[in-house]
Amino acid sequence: MKIGFIGLGIMGSRMAANLQQQGHPLVIFNRSPEKAIPLVKKGATQVNTPAEVAKHADILFTMLAHPEAVTETALGKDGFLVHFTPNSLWVDCSTVHPSFSREMAREAHEKKIRFLDAPVAGSKNQAQQAQLVFLVGGEEADFQECQPLLETMGKKVIRMGENGMGSAFKLVLNHLLATSMAAFSEGLILGEALGISLETLLNILVGGPVAAPYLALKRSKLENDDYEAEFPLQWMQKDLQMVSLAAYESNVAMPLGNTAKEMYRLCLQRGLGEQDFSAIYAFLKEGSGGDRVAS
Repeated sequence: MKIGFIGLGIMGSRMAANLQQQGHPLVIFNRSPEKAIPLVKKGATQVNTPAEVAKHADILFTMLAHPEAVTETALGKDGFLVHFTPNSLWVDCSTVHPSFSREMAREAHEKKIRFLDAPVAGSKNQAQQAQLVFLVGGEEADFQECQPLLETMGKKVIRMGENGMGSAFKLVLNHLLATSMAAFSEGLILGEALGISLETLLNILVGGPVAAPYLALKRSKLENDDYEAEFPLQWMQKDLQMVSLAAYESNVAMPLGNTAKEMYRLCLQRGLGEQDFSAIYAFLKEGSGGDRVAS
């Protein structure tokens, strides 16, 4: 089976590498061709358009930044969908809103292409170590066919239900990640303003009952003012925009989520988009009269 992979950013490049390490032949495309070089050196075939990927692949993975990129890659000029052999399988691992996943499923099914939405929980290190969690929406038979490949890239693969349900659960997760990071940052800043050292706050809070477990992985970033991206802040803000849209479509109020979305937007305007989303701590601290934001 030849596997197509489109989107070789922080996550996609590592996911594709894990497939390659298990002996799967890859046909790859990325808008920035230089990002494909490490995979090409190990035997992957790089092509010039998404359409060429579809012409050579039996199953195709996309891992793209936002819905507009997915639409352009699948349906735009040189898009892959019309060139895919009928009954082939498209697996979209991008983080998008559920109604978009269902729309892509309809587009695929009209062309007799099977479709799974399979966004991931995890960031750069988990992708590198094949420790991602896949949240999958789609038909059971398609899920079972794809499951061995997903297990090559992750530690857990969960079928959430029909198309769109994988994307739905991913938005719930990222809403919690974004809001808890912002709330934790505010708590730290308040504690520091009250005279408690950052070291003491982190020693007591991290690993305790009120701090999310993932915050232990962010501790060194906060202590060292080093926000090299594991999950870029710009994509967290984008995901909160997806949360807001999904909530609007579902008639659900999201006051905390929308406040967090605008907080991360202010971080983007400050030029922090390419840093890790935990850089919201440095941004808020500067706004409270603390240290300057790292750049």
